[in-house]
Amino acid sequence: MTRQRDWPQSHRDTERFEKAGSSLRQFAALAAFEFSRGFSTHGKLGFLFLVASATIEFSRRYATRNLFLRYPALKRRAKVSRRSAAKNWPGNSTLERLKTAFTFAALCLCASVAFSFSTQAQDLRWGGDAEGGAPYLLPDPKNPRQTIGFEIDLMNALGKQFKRKSVFVQNQWDGLIPGLQRGSYELAVNGIEITDDRKQQVNFSIPYYVCGEQLSVRASENSINSIADLKGKIVGTLKFSLAHRLLEEAKKEFDGALEIRSYENQNNPYDDLTNGRLQAVLMDWPIAVYYSKPNPKLKFTGSIIGEMQYGIAVRKDDSELLKQVNEALLALVKSGELKAIYEKWGIWNDETDKLFAKLSQPEQKSDALAEFTQTVSAKLTWRERLKRYWGYLPALLFVGAPMTLLISVLGMALAIAFGLALALVNLYAPKPFSWLARAYVEVFRGTPLLIQLYLIFYGLPGLPFGGIRLSPIVAGVVGLGLNYAAYEAENYRAGIQAIPRGQMEAALSLGMTRWQSLRHVIVPQAMRLVIPPVTNDFIALFKDSSIVSVITMVELTKVYGQLAATYYDYIGAGILTAAIYFLMGLPFVRLARWAEARLATDKRVVSSAKKRWLGVGAKPA
Repeated sequence: MTRQRDWPQSHRDTERFEKAGSSLRQFAALAAFEFSRGFSTHGKLGFLFLVASATIEFSRRYATRNLFLRYPALKRRAKVSRRSAAKNWPGNSTLERLKTAFTFAALCLCASVAFSFSTQAQDLRWGGDAEGGAPYLLPDPKNPRQTIGFEIDLMNALGKQFKRKSVFVQNQWDGLIPGLQRGSYELAVNGIEITDDRKQQVNFSIPYYVCGEQLSVRASENSINSIADLKGKIVGTLKFSLAHRLLEEAKKEFDGALEIRSYENQNNPYDDLTNGRLQAVLMDWPIAVYYSKPNPKLKFTGSIIGEMQYGIAVRKDDSELLKQVNEALLALVKSGELKAIYEKWGIWNDETDKLFAKLSQPEQKSDALAEFTQTVSAKLTWRERLKRYWGYLPALLFVGAPMTLLISVLGMALAIAFGLALALVNLYAPKPFSWLARAYVEVFRGTPLLIQLYLIFYGLPGLPFGGIRLSPIVAGVVGLGLNYAAYEAENYRAGIQAIPRGQMEAALSLGMTRWQSLRHVIVPQAMRLVIPPVTNDFIALFKDSSIVSVITMVELTKVYGQLAATYYDYIGAGILTAAIYFLMGLPFVRLARWAEARLATDKRVVSSAKKRWLGVGAKPA
């Protein structure tokens, strides 16, 4: 056994460097977590990811230096093919650094999620969909990073009654009840109508607002005044709403002579009505006040149709919380605060049983309505339009982009690790395990990613013995990682099978075990071969990350939808969002090109950036 003092000087220097580097990485992780305590959850995750990236970059810069310090003979023995090939294989130090980097990212993610859970118990968390639009919930036209609406004011007032901070949780509207049942928030508030079928799933508070349905047509239309006049027409409405049910009943009476088009967003039907795709729109009265009445090309027709009540949804087992919500709403009603909120937003009805009398009253003064109408319908000059586009950037870059980048990188890391394991099991494990690996690949490649996310986020909590409850970010990363692991497994299988069989035989003849042969000979070469398809898969995953918005994640595409629904600007906001996606993906493409050239075994001369676009590409020496 040799003692440390008998080692070469370069070897002892390397050992001291690695010990210092390990201590530095641990200190960076602790310092980053402590420093990020004051950040929001999204800010915390973004900051920790940046620190992890810096640590990985620090290790990468010194990887080559350490390799030659420890093995100086590699330079002198380059003529021998086996030793020359070993020069290009990842050493143990590289594997240790990769292991440390993945451990660092996982610890940061778990610590941030645990810290966010500790703060949730102190807040009054309630779910809604900010993409729904005015006057319920919408991004502030002056500050898109802030959500406003009469239900925001309502829940802030309710939070004061509870002496708890009101915290809004973004969720898809048709997933509000499932999200409430799985425990993502305590209350669901977003114009949810109290119906018998919903009462079977959740409890409702006393109604906090009552309204009916308003029919809207183009200003030149005079033949439609009620539902009875809709026979043979094309009518738009919101899905899962009272208006949709009323139109379905009318369709039965007309023997199918009525075409109903349902929408997820409340502004799109009025756009189609203006553009001539629809002949009428039936919506809740508050929605019509904000989206139909300010439009000079549209008008109200007929009287209010039907009656509906909005309530706050509570889980079945939260009877005490339901009692507190009812008491708080009664207090707001008696104090006049609830009436003041509705008057502010221009949707006040004197009494729920006198709703129909509202249209005959003088038009009420509504600062919020006037401000919203002026902001949205104003004709902008090019300078004003560019200024508005500049205002989009904080929400897109600092809210949506960091979350998209985080879930994409973590999801791809999981896909690469799990995909490599699947490929090895498929090729070298006993038949039963090999068949299971193949079945996994076929199932996850053959089913939609959206369905898999729904099953992970909404299905797992319903399993026996309490189920499995994942936070939105963990569910998104796991869903993307498991789905793309199936594709990566096929990439690695092709790469491993592309290595000549003689290399495995040569490694075995040198006394290596099968595992050592795979680790030191086959897999490193296969990793180099599959860099191009893996890069393509990462770009595809980067774009598919937009799907995670269905499980309450607010990422880049979700922010774009909110901005577009607020300003009716799908082109400008869409071009900006697409440009951000493109610019965020370019560094990873460049990194893949660099890694491919760095790990190449044959000699190539890489052309400079001045001669080739973006500096990528190579030509034979």
